[in-house]
Amino acid sequence: MATAKSWIKAARLRTLPLALSGIITSSGVAALFGVFDWLICTLAILTATALQIFSNFANDYGDYQKGTDNDQRVGPTRTMQGGEISVSEMKRGMIIIAAISFVLGAALIYVSDISLQAFIMFIALGILCLLAAYFYTAGKRSYGYVGLGDLSVFIFFGIVSVSGLLYLYDGRFEIISLLPAITIGCFSAGVLNLNNMRDRENDKQSGKITLAVKLGADGAKTYHLCLILIGWGSILLFAWFNGFSSWQLLFILAAIPYVIDLIKVLKTQKDAELDPFLKKLSLSTLLFSLLFVAGIAIT
Repeated sequence: MATAKSWIKAARLRTLPLALSGIITSSGVAALFGVFDWLICTLAILTATALQIFSNFANDYGDYQKGTDNDQRVGPTRTMQGGEISVSEMKRGMIIIAAISFVLGAALIYVSDISLQAFIMFIALGILCLLAAYFYTAGKRSYGYVGLGDLSVFIFFGIVSVSGLLYLYDGRFEIISLLPAITIGCFSAGVLNLNNMRDRENDKQSGKITLAVKLGADGAKTYHLCLILIGWGSILLFAWFNGFSSWQLLFILAAIPYVIDLIKVLKTQKDAELDPFLKKLSLSTLLFSLLFVAGIAIT
């Protein structure tokens, strides 16, 4: 029987900062526009956390079923791969956390001041989020195995997390919110790209054709550089459009670890050496979002 320690390991807590970055950034935009609400923010954080855990469970399950999690894999040993959680236990775990995610998401949508039509649309979107998380690596036609994982991460971690949540805050779509959404989407895709660069050789041998596999080592690094540059360019453009004051530009301090780590990633020659940068980029993105909110809050 799986232990609590194994379930915590399967939840991959180190991925949670990235999942929360979009919520925090969207909340900062909501505060800037004068529509922030603590209840919506709290429910959004709980929903995002539950969805991320479900995604991690499904990823563990899918890669194990396809044999991608094997002895040649560079990253840490997964729970199903190591025999800590059985197939039946993981299935039950996914059902439970999926139900929790849905209930929290429904509560989030319910407390928002939106129309009935929008309510139904967001319920459907919530179901789509669960399906996307599952079919990333699980199922016979998992899209993560044909190079579409980056696009999915960009959409759900960026556009849905930032612009979608702002709609729940404001009751209307703000096109300007797409700029910070692009930022978080690009940074999130960057974390996935680092993961895929690290596992590139094993993924290729296992039939998992990620974008990093398609692009090759040098191409994946160029792609990574573009993601970071586009992400920063988008948020600076958002700041310019909104006439940010000096204090509101506090988030620029987060560029320091981005630049340092980006240079190291571009210079790295061995795929295995990329592993620490996943956590660093995830935490740097969280730092960015916190400084973004802090700059708005103190002005």
